[in-house]
Formats: sequence, C-alpha cells, structure tokens
Amino acid sequence: MHKPAAKNRIILHLDMNAFYCSVHEAEEPHKYKGKPTAVAGSVELRKGIIVTSSYEARRKGVKTGMTVREGMRKCPDLILITPDFNLYRTYSRGFMSIARQYTPLVEAMSIDECYLDITGSSAFGEPLEIAHAIQDRIRNEWNLPCSIGVAPNKLLAKMASDMQKPNGFTVLRIRDVPRLLWDKPCDSLFGIGRKTAEKLIKLNIRTIGQLAEADETMLTKHFGVIGSWMKAASHGYDYSPVNAERERNKSVGHTTTLPKDVKDRAEIHRIFLNLADQTGRRMRRQHMMASTVQIVIRRPDMTTLSRSVTLPVPTDSAADIHKEACKLFDKHWQEGEPVRLLGITLQNLSLQEETAVQLDLFEYKEQPKKAALTKTMDMLRDKFGESAVLTAGMLGDDPSALIRNKRIRGTSLQTDEHMLYSDE
Repeated sequence: MHKPAAKNRIILHLDMNAFYCSVHEAEEPHKYKGKPTAVAGSVELRKGIIVTSSYEARRKGVKTGMTVREGMRKCPDLILITPDFNLYRTYSRGFMSIARQYTPLVEAMSIDECYLDITGSSAFGEPLEIAHAIQDRIRNEWNLPCSIGVAPNKLLAKMASDMQKPNGFTVLRIRDVPRLLWDKPCDSLFGIGRKTAEKLIKLNIRTIGQLAEADETMLTKHFGVIGSWMKAASHGYDYSPVNAERERNKSVGHTTTLPKDVKDRAEIHRIFLNLADQTGRRMRRQHMMASTVQIVIRRPDMTTLSRSVTLPVPTDSAADIHKEACKLFDKHWQEGEPVRLLGITLQNLSLQEETAVQLDLFEYKEQPKKAALTKTMDMLRDKFGESAVLTAGMLGDDPSALIRNKRIRGTSLQTDEHMLYSDE
C-alpha cells in the first residue's frame, strides 16, 4: 500500500456528551443533575421514541431508539423531557463559538460535534493545552460535558473522541493504531457500516488488523474505491481536510411523527402548514429559495410514499410551500387512510440573490408587502422564540388549538430535523 507523505496536522474532534439531556441539565440543574433523563417525542402519550438519554439512564439500560414505554420499564424513575430545538441551537452556537476562537478551521458535522484543525494555532499554546482549554471553557461557560479526540487526522480524531465518554480526552497517533485498534471488529472503524462488515466477514476479514493485512487489489475488486480507503483507514491514514465552509445545503427537510394516526384532512393540512412554516424559515435563514417541494407520507404499517413537484417559479414562501404540499397530499392520499408521519423537503435550492423570480402580473404590487411581513415575522421569532408568531391556519377552528399547536412544535410530536440526531 502506498503511504502518502505525512502532513503533520493536528486535528481535534469535539463531541458533546448526551447533548440534549446535558443542555437541559445545564438549564435546570436542580431538576435534572445526576438523574436518569431522556429526551423524547410524545412525552404525554408514552408512545414516542427516545432521542437520547443521560448517562445515568444509560447505566440502567435506557438506549437511544427505544420507545418511551420500553425506557420506563428499564428505568421506572426515568424523567422524560420534551425536545427544545431552539435551546439546543443556542447551546450549539455557544460551544462552536468557543472552538472558533482558537482556529477558523472548524467543520460542524452536526448540532453536537465538530472538527478543528489547530495545526496553525500555536499562538494559543501547545496542542494538548489548546484541547484542554476548549474542554474546560465549554464546561465552565456552558456547563456542558464533552469528549475530545486529538490526532493527526479526522479519522483518528473521531475514533479517539469515542474512546472515553463522558468528559473523555484521548490522544490517538498513527503508531497507536496496531495496539489499540487492530483487535477490534471492522465495523468499529469509523466509516465502515454493518453491511460492509458483513461482506468483509464473508471474505474472512473480521478485525481491523486483518483488514490492514488484506490485499488491496482484492479489496478494490469487491468494494471499488472504498476498498482502497478501507485499507488506508485500517492503518490510520486519512488526509481529508477540515472544511470550514461546508458545501451549500442541497435540501432542507423536516418530518414529524404523529402521536396518533391522523385521518382528518383538515388536521393534516394544518400539520403541513407547520412543516411548511419551519422548512421555509430554515431556508430563508440560509438566504435560499426552492424550486421543488417534496412530501413524505408514512402509513401505520411503516410503508412510505414520497412525491414531489417542481415549481414554475422558485419560492421561499411558507404559503406557497404549504399550498403545493397539500395539493400533492390530496392527489396521492385516499380519503380516510391513516397517516403516521408527515414531512416536507425543499429541493433544488438556489441563493436568493442569484435567483431570477418572475412576479405574477396581478400580485407584483403585493409582493414587497408580503416579503416585508415575512421578514418582520422572522425577526420576531428570532427575538422571542418560534411561538411568538402563529398564523390562523395553525390554530384551526378552535382557539384552544393554540395549546395543541405548541405541542405540534415539539411536545406531542417526535421532531426529526436534519443533522440533529447524531447525539451520543
């Protein structure tokens, strides 16, 4: 195997521990500190899925992906917490801000983890001093635990941060790989999934060490270019850069698992309005517009249907998104058929400033007013929270639906946002 010349990089992988639960503990330590907690959708009905659990809960057998009912059986004193994504984003921006004070080369992988390239950060001290300083500041300034991996590349930094949790601090060098990794199964190597590991076992390759000794030509024959990557990775080699500016999002999506099966068309349309509102808002934050609206419908038997429409004119309007989503749903849904999950994904995104929008002859005078209103609503939500502004459609015919609407935004529904569910 050809070994490229070393680049003498110093990479950190910063991984927040049980992030959602840790955030709630930092906010309200008197309620949650040192107690078994779990963040889950549909807390009231006990039918939701556990998104993450505290380490106290994990020690009692509570795991991510369990139903709330299973978690309660494992740990009767489990404290269930409703997701609060605005709060998680605030804390995420907080610890990311600390990281960026030591290097501009910070690549956010999700809401709770990032890579840092501190090769050129010697002004702040030695590499281990910098890593300890970041960990200490996150603990002291945000009351959050995190694990840090220090390595010459992203692969080993990620592997290192997973070795000790919570509050871990691990240095993993190329020369440590044979001693620390080669006796482990192949799917413990970051980037190798269960199916690939099963294929490797059929080739009598069960451990990372055996993978390191395998013939690269044979691996390439069975796995293509991935075979060469696996061979290099098994020796600890990885030269992928830390990308401070990640590739522009190709889509923005939001799905919601309902607390109970829904059959009423009007209620489904209201849920789509909420989804259109949230996806449109997230897209506007990125100053983008969408040319395609896709919906996802999942039935109680877990079969899933996806349908999309390409718009004649790109949009960032929740009203336009909602209208197209409802039209798609009505076209492909049988009256009375129960629905378990709904989702909207906005695709074919383009920057607002680069998008030519042809205004309707009869609406062009109203367009500036609508844009100004949307901007004002976004500003109010940025300042006062997502529930500061609600449309009449979200409330339905019953004024008391305000309470239900707030549950739709995160209490009764299990909310799955892109890049949020890597919490460990």
